[in-house]
Order: sequence, then C-alpha cells, then structure tokens
Amino acid sequence: MTVIEDQLRDLALIYRKKLQDRMAEREQEMLADDTSHHLIYQLLGVPPIEGNKIDLYQNMGRFLYRYAGAFLENASKLCFITRFPNAVSTRIPNPFGRRPATFEIDCLIEQRAYEIKWRDATTDGDHIMKEHTRIRAIAHAGYQPIRLMYYYPNRAQAIKIQSAIADLYRANGGAYYYADAAWEHIQAVTGVDLLGILRRLAEEVE
Repeated sequence: MTVIEDQLRDLALIYRKKLQDRMAEREQEMLADDTSHHLIYQLLGVPPIEGNKIDLYQNMGRFLYRYAGAFLENASKLCFITRFPNAVSTRIPNPFGRRPATFEIDCLIEQRAYEIKWRDATTDGDHIMKEHTRIRAIAHAGYQPIRLMYYYPNRAQAIKIQSAIADLYRANGGAYYYADAAWEHIQAVTGVDLLGILRRLAEEVE
C-alpha cells in the first residue's frame, strides 16, 4: 500500500458518494415530473415503463460522465503532484477574442500545460474551432499544450474530430496522448502506475 494509492482510494470514495447522492436526489425529483411526453414514446413503440427507465438513465448518465471526468482529472493531478509538488491548475487570458475571456489549464508543470480528459465523444464540428483557439492561447502564453485522454471514442465522426484536434496540438508544438499512450505517459512522467492502481481499487468495490 502506498500513499498515492490511499489518496486515490479516498478520492474515489468522495466522488462515489457525490454521485450516489446526486442520483438519489434526481430520482426523487423525477417522481414529480410531467411524463405526458411518454405518449410520443408509446407511439414509437416504447411502453411507459421503458420510457420511465430511459428518462431516468439519461439523467443518471449525465451525472456519471460528469463525475467520472472530474474524478479522473483529479486523480491525474494527484499523480503529477507526487512528482512535481509545484504543479497547479491555472487560467490564462484569451488573446484572440472575448469569449471566453480566459482558458483553464488543468495542470501546469513548468512549461507543460496539460488538458486532462477521461473521454471526449463530441461530434460537434464547432468543437474544433474552440479547441484551436484554446491551444493557440496556451502556445501564445509560452506553454506547451498537451492533452491526455484516457478513453478514445468509438464512433467514426467523434474519432474524426479527435484526429483533427490532435493535429492542432502538434501544429502548435504540443502533444496528444490517448488510450494506452495516455496511461503510459502519466506513468513515465510521474512514476505512478495510475491504471494499475485504479484496477486494484475497482476490485475492492462491492
């Protein structure tokens, strides 16, 4: 057992509790929801009981993705801090427009500006332009933009978007690590086998 493993276990417990509480709260709220739209579900061959489940899991899925992303971002930061105690999250100005006024760097280590994503399955073409501006702003500030994304999307359009974003990182002197390369990168940089620890912690969950 190591200090970082204990810290990651505690972090997982925090986010597990937040997720469970938020799900329970939303499930209670949904008892009072107007379900008249289930008429359309039924016309499309989805019976009311299944419509209720679909609405519930749509809500639960949004919370799950949000907390999964927040957990893995903060787990990564814990790993970076074990090797680089001065690593911080920070914001930089956007010199190329008013919106947004600033961009967040998830973890700044000397000149390396990390964006940490657990996954990114967007298929929105505008996402490329937003990322382009953010990456340019980071490079303009004198930092190297680096993206860590642990889980790559499955759908063709989302993969196409990620490929374009990867090109933007490289064109601005940055780097893009995804899937196995992301887990390998954080271990190489910090000395922490994050994936191995998370697999062990997952086995502890009932």
